[in-house]
Amino acid sequence: MIVTRSWLNEFIDLSSVSNDTLYETFNAIGLEVDSLRQIEIDPKVVIGKIISCEKHPDADKLNVCQIDVGSGTRQIVCGAANVVDAEYVAVATIGAVLPGDFAIKHAKLRGVESEGMVCASSELGLPDTGKGIMILDSSIGTLEVGKAFGSYECVADTIIELELTANRGDCLSVYGVARDLSSALDIEMKVSEFKLNNKMKLGIGREAELHSKGTMDADLHYKLATIDTISSASLIALRLAMVNVEGEGRLASLLAYATHTTGVVLRAYNSRVFRNDKDKVCVFPTAKAKGITEIRNDGEVLSVVGVNQEASATANDTTKEILLEASYMHPDTLVEAVSAASLKTDDLYYKTSRGSNPELSFGLSFLACLMEKNTDISCYEGSLNVNVERENKTVIVDVEEISAIIGMDVEMSKVVTILKKLGFEINSMGNSVIAAVVPLFRHDITHIQDIAEEIVRIIGINNIEAKPFVFAEQARLNDTTERYKAKKGFKNRAVGAGFYENVSYVFSEKALLEKYGFSILEEALELANPIAEELNTLRSTVLINLLNAVKRNVSYTKKSIPLFEMGAVFGSKREQSDVISFAFSGQVEGENVRNAGKPKIIDFATFTQKVGAVVGAFELVPCSYKNGLIHPYQSANVIVAGKVCGFISKLHPTVQESFGIPETFIAELDFDMFLPKHINATPISKFQGVYKDLSVVIDKSMNYYEVAKVLNALDLPMLKDIYPVDIYEDEKLGEKKSLTVRFFIQSMDKTLEDSDIETVMNEIMTALEKECQAELR
Repeated sequence: MIVTRSWLNEFIDLSSVSNDTLYETFNAIGLEVDSLRQIEIDPKVVIGKIISCEKHPDADKLNVCQIDVGSGTRQIVCGAANVVDAEYVAVATIGAVLPGDFAIKHAKLRGVESEGMVCASSELGLPDTGKGIMILDSSIGTLEVGKAFGSYECVADTIIELELTANRGDCLSVYGVARDLSSALDIEMKVSEFKLNNKMKLGIGREAELHSKGTMDADLHYKLATIDTISSASLIALRLAMVNVEGEGRLASLLAYATHTTGVVLRAYNSRVFRNDKDKVCVFPTAKAKGITEIRNDGEVLSVVGVNQEASATANDTTKEILLEASYMHPDTLVEAVSAASLKTDDLYYKTSRGSNPELSFGLSFLACLMEKNTDISCYEGSLNVNVERENKTVIVDVEEISAIIGMDVEMSKVVTILKKLGFEINSMGNSVIAAVVPLFRHDITHIQDIAEEIVRIIGINNIEAKPFVFAEQARLNDTTERYKAKKGFKNRAVGAGFYENVSYVFSEKALLEKYGFSILEEALELANPIAEELNTLRSTVLINLLNAVKRNVSYTKKSIPLFEMGAVFGSKREQSDVISFAFSGQVEGENVRNAGKPKIIDFATFTQKVGAVVGAFELVPCSYKNGLIHPYQSANVIVAGKVCGFISKLHPTVQESFGIPETFIAELDFDMFLPKHINATPISKFQGVYKDLSVVIDKSMNYYEVAKVLNALDLPMLKDIYPVDIYEDEKLGEKKSLTVRFFIQSMDKTLEDSDIETVMNEIMTALEKECQAELR
C-alpha cells in the first residue's frame, strides 16, 4: 500500500508531524514502512504561463514558446507535442539542476535561442504521468507564475510505501491509514463533507429501478448521472503515478483515485445496457450462490459484485450516461465462493478479498464530488440501495486481562479512547469490563487477544516496559512428572547397558502388522492422509520399527546392534498405551583383544540380563503371546508382581531371513508395569545366614518354573532366597535329570543352629517329593 503525506493530510492534520515521526509511528503500529521518499525539486523550477507557441522555423517537431516565469518572459524551445495544449507548465530556468546532475544552461536549438526547459514529470524526479510535458491546473493549488514548483505540498510530496499483513485490508486506502494514524498520534480526523451542487432536480427513481433476487450477501449503492465532458486533473494523474495505480482513461482514473482514497470498491456502468423496452434503467442484483451476486440487466450477466465486470458494460470517457456502483461483501464469504466457483477476477478483487470499506455512501459521495470538480456532470438526486442486515461481532474486554496480556497496566479510559478512534463502538459493562462492537471493516478481530494487539499497536511496542519473563506456575509433582522421571531413568540405564535409543514415527506399515499377526485399526479409524505408504497406519507394536532400524544398520555394516525405544502403541479403536521395546542383533560386543576378534553372538540369557539391567527384576514363564515375530521355543512371558507385562523372545528364523539380519532377540514390555512404586522398608537381620545346596532328581519333562512354584509356596520365614545353580542330564539318569537349587537361610531373631537348618531343608525336601516326585540325589 502506497500513500503520500499530502494525501493523508486531507483527512488528518500532519502539519506538526515530521517525516521521522511518521516513519517511527507507522512501524510502531504494525504498518511497516518499506520505503519513504521525500521528493525534492530545485527552487529554480517554477510555474510558467505560456503566452504564445509557434512552430520552430527549422524543425517540424519543435515549438518556440514565449513563457512568463515571473521574473520575465523567456523564449524556450520545446519538443513535446502536447505543449500546444498547455497554459501552465513547470519550467526549469537557467541554473536549475535536475536529477542526474543535469544543469540547465542557455542553449541554441536549430539556430533558435532557448532559455530554459519545459519539464515532464520524470525529468523532475517525479513519477511518470504520461507522454509529454506536465500540464498544470489548479488542482495542485493556486497557480502563481514564478512560484517555485517544489513549494506545492502535493508536488514535493513524501511517498510512503507500507508493507501490510494479509488481515489489514482496512488500510488499503488513504482514509484507512489516516484512521490508524489518528489513533496513534492522538490527532482528530478532519470532518469530511461531500455535497453536490445538483444541477438536475430529478429523483433517481424516475429513471432507474432496482430489483434484487434471492438472499443478498452484498451491500450495493447506485447513483445515476449524465456527463458531457471529462477533464484531466494534474493532481489526480500525479498522485496515481506516485502510488503506481493506472487508469485506462480519465473516467477510470477518477474511479481508481476515489477507490484508493476511500477504500470503497467503485465501478461505473454504461447505463444504456440496463435500459429496458420502456427506456428505464432496471438493475437486477441476483444472488446466484452464497458469496456470488451477479449484476444483470433483463437477462445478461454484466458483472459479479467484487469480482469482475464485463467490458461491454463498462463506462468509458465517451459514455454520456453512467451508473455508479459502490459495493461491499464480507471478504471471507467472497473468497470462499470465488475459489469454489473458479471465477475470473479483475484488479478490484484484491481489495474486496482483503476487506474493503463498507461505508458505501462515503465512497459514492466522494466520487460524485470528485467528478463534479473534473467533469461536466449532472447527478440524479438520491440513490438506489441494497442493504444487508449484518450483525457486528462483539468482544467482551476485561481491562485487567488486557493489562495481563500486554504486560503493563493500561487504564480503562486509554483502552476506550484507542478503540473508539479505531472505529469500535464501546458499551460499558461495569467492573473494568466493556463490550467492544467490532466495525465491519475489521473482519479479522474475533477475540480479546486481537483487541490486545490493537492496544499494543497504538501504545507502541517500544513504549511497553521490558520485563524479565516470569513463570508463575508453582512447583508440583504429579503422574506426568513421575512418568517423565521414570522414562529418563530407563533411558539412562539403557544407555548404560549398551543400548542405543531409536526414535521413530508412531506410524507403521499396515501390511507388515497384518503379516505378523498384530492388531490393526478399525477401517473407520484409519489415517485419512498418511505421510507415506510405508507409514500408513498407527502402530500397534514398536518392534516392526525397531527391526527396520536393525535392517538399516546391517546395511551400514554394523555387527552389533542393540536398540531400544519407548513410545506409544495403539489398539484397534485407537486406545493408546506406552511400551518399552528392545532389539539386540548380532554380536554381544565389538571385536577386541579380549575376545580375540571373535565376540560371541547374542543369546537368550545375555539378552535377558541386559533387559533386566534396564527395567529391573522380573520373572519368566512360558510364553502365551501369539504373533509372527516370536520364536516357538525361545520365548517367555515377563512377569512382574505376578502379572504378565510383556514378552521376551528370539526373533523367528523366517522373520530374521525376511529382514536379512543376523540372530536377533526382541522384547516388548508394558511401560506402566515398570513404573517405580513406593516400597515400604522391611527389617533386615543382624544374624549371619547360610547357603545350602540341594540336588534332586526329577522328570526330564519338568521345567524349573514348576519346581519354583512349589518352593515359593512354602511358608518358611527363615527361607530368604531360592535360585537354580545347575541342571544336569546323563544317560545313567535315563528319563530323569538332576537339578541343584541353592537356598539362603537366615533368622531374624537368633544365630542359626544346625537343627534350624535341618528343619528347613527337611520341609523343602518333603514338598519336592510330594509335589514334584523328586528324589534326593
